Amino acid sequence: MPVAVFISGSGTNMAALLYASRMAGSAYDIVLVASNDPDAEGLKLAAGEGIATFARPHRGMERADHDAIMEQAATDAGAQCIILAGYMRILTPEFVERWAGRLINIHPSLLPKYRGLDTHSRALGAGDKTAGATVHLVTAELDAGEILGQAQVAILPGDTEASLSARVRLAEHQLYPRVVNAYLKRPYDPSYLLDQVRLRALALPEAQERDSHGSPGWRTGGKSGRYFAYFSQQHHGEPHIALLAKTSGQDELAELIDRDPAAFFRPAYYGASDWVGLILNRPGLDWAQVNYWLERSWRMAAPRRLTSLHDADMLEAGLLDPDLPDAGDQF
Repeated sequence: MPVAVFISGSGTNMAALLYASRMAGSAYDIVLVASNDPDAEGLKLAAGEGIATFARPHRGMERADHDAIMEQAATDAGAQCIILAGYMRILTPEFVERWAGRLINIHPSLLPKYRGLDTHSRALGAGDKTAGATVHLVTAELDAGEILGQAQVAILPGDTEASLSARVRLAEHQLYPRVVNAYLKRPYDPSYLLDQVRLRALALPEAQERDSHGSPGWRTGGKSGRYFAYFSQQHHGEPHIALLAKTSGQDELAELIDRDPAAFFRPAYYGASDWVGLILNRPGLDWAQVNYWLERSWRMAAPRRLTSLHDADMLEAGLLDPDLPDAGDQF
């Protein structure tokens, strides 16, 4: 994935990310290093390594206007993800929303402890035995996004802010590239995709997991219940990692594949029984689409007593549209 890295100073975390990106198996490529300080040392390092750079001072500018200029530079460079590496600016909520899930930061504490500034002095003042660093997704709430990874650093007797900061920085350089790499590979990781499907499938009433023909599957309605979904990991020579869900028949199955072959396919063996494959290992996967197909397929397999109770609960919670669409209406 092409990424832009935003910095404000020396760029040591950016350098760690850059050199890691050139190793075999990297999931990202740095296409731009941008800064709010034209004199940032990290810009010189990036330029010396042949990476495109951009700088625009923020002084005298409205925050949203400066954000827009930085964002445009990242977009023009082709970046699909922005990594903050010592970028000392709070981004506007609108910027964060546009890059939701594609905006990553590293913070020098073990979040949720010590959000904001002065993390090392606060850890020392509290008498903590450990400090560390956290990689997290950026949200509108400061340092509150999903935690992607952490590294712990022991606080030693006699530590000062400077000595502790230096060791935490070493941990950051090890942590950041590994976590970024793992996160950007996640949409194509079979274990992650299975965990996500499992979480959603087992949330449906009386859902139970049981392997079928070597694939994880989920059924409902008790011991004699019917399967409503399977997880297919490149079975029968197929290139896809997929959710297999029940359709209304061969006509709908064919229509789905004809309309969107990048999302749907006819799975070997299961396709003859009206199951469609929803491809999971593809760019831009919409998990709402996965949720929709899981619930729709569950409805086709579940006994009436379960669907009626489920609908009543959902209606009471205001989570169910009384006019539930057919599959083709939404996806």
